[in-house]
Amino acid sequence: MRRRHFRIVLLLSASLLAGCAVGPDYQSPNISVTSRFLGQDGIGRRETRSKADLQAWWAAFDDPMLTRFVALALDQNLDMALAAARAAQARASLRRADAALLPSANVSVQGARAYQSVETPLGQVLNSTPGFDRSGSYYEANLGASWEIDVFGGLRREQEAVRAEYQASEAGTVATRLAVAAQTADVYVTVRGLQARIAIARQQAETRRQLLSTVMLQYEKGIAAELQVRQAEGSLAQVEAQIPVLETGLEAAMNALEVLLGVQPGTYRGELGLAAPVPIAPGLAETGTPAEMIRRRPDLIVAERRLAATSARIGVAISEYYPKFSLGALLGSATAVSSGNLFTSGANQAQGVLGLRWRLFDFGRVDAQIAAARGREAEALAAYRLAVLRATEEVENAFSALVKREAQVTILTRGESSLARARENSLAAYKGGVVSLIEVLNADGNLLQIRDEKAQAQTEVARAAIFSFRALGGGWDASSDSYSALQ
Repeated sequence: MRRRHFRIVLLLSASLLAGCAVGPDYQSPNISVTSRFLGQDGIGRRETRSKADLQAWWAAFDDPMLTRFVALALDQNLDMALAAARAAQARASLRRADAALLPSANVSVQGARAYQSVETPLGQVLNSTPGFDRSGSYYEANLGASWEIDVFGGLRREQEAVRAEYQASEAGTVATRLAVAAQTADVYVTVRGLQARIAIARQQAETRRQLLSTVMLQYEKGIAAELQVRQAEGSLAQVEAQIPVLETGLEAAMNALEVLLGVQPGTYRGELGLAAPVPIAPGLAETGTPAEMIRRRPDLIVAERRLAATSARIGVAISEYYPKFSLGALLGSATAVSSGNLFTSGANQAQGVLGLRWRLFDFGRVDAQIAAARGREAEALAAYRLAVLRATEEVENAFSALVKREAQVTILTRGESSLARARENSLAAYKGGVVSLIEVLNADGNLLQIRDEKAQAQTEVARAAIFSFRALGGGWDASSDSYSALQ
């Protein structure tokens, strides 16, 4: 009776302690950030024809092909498939951690037919028994159950850690989505920028061919010297030599874009080969604050959830200081007579087990495990703080690049207009015999250079806008229920 009372007291104590969990309770770290970005005022003063919603910012570029390619990439990109597979693995790990808190049961059924040797010591003894039958049968059916009672919360802390890792994996999938959308838009803009530069180079080459034709005509009439012919031929070759280099970059960019779309290079070459203007960067309908950016960026959610997981695993390590209790039970039937007697009252069998496991004389290893867990938490905290700083840096750099590149485009536009007039004047003066061919070639070279620089600057404006949207965490609805599932 005393033993029975002891068991009841022990089980009641375990039930009372089941609500406790050793180790620290996680609290999200406080990150000190400014109330506004440094470049926020400059972004607000931009004059644009449209404003982009962060959730689907690529549509605001007003380029149907860009919008279509981003949609295709989000549907077909293989990085997205990899991220989804990792999330599925994390989801399975969470189910396994949830199941560890619940009892487990199993059913076992077996039947055996044996023929005893009479040459073994046991067989010789049995063979000397009157009526011994060398053939025998054995039948057994059991229902077993076991349950580790999570008295000190080690299993619950492990569940907490795995849940945080699953949430980090889900946020990582969102981060991959944003990266794929931004990379697709960035490469698409690069393609359009290279096409614009090639068109400028070809136009300039045609202009120099016309100049060469004029010089050749003058040379044939004895007006121009052979030196001027060779100078015109050399300047034409310089411009034509730039075209293959730009075309190589264009081919590489098209290949990169098609890989982002999850298809073989060349699949969309017919569509991409048709030149189109560089998309115009839209305005930002909202930039928010650094604190809002921290809440919205999925890569920062990943870092924060990994920090939560390392905090929970401190509790897992601490729980090894304490004993582990388990309950086991077996209910079944066994017979060696015939299968017809298997479930009779005489064949019934039952068993109950109360288990205890305690790591005595092993606390040095537990201390080391706890110290390692605390070290991993400190590392994750530093990684999270660093991620926040780098995210803020990305936003500031993107804002600065966007404003400065737009200012560069404005300056280059004015310069292009002036140099175009200078080129016309120099050509007219050359035909009138006032200036030498060198003046015309210099004017041509200057005009080509500034037009090329302008095309590059326009491309960089669009890329800076894309980088801004990505840095702010644009590309998903951070206010939806999907955000709550990540935390």
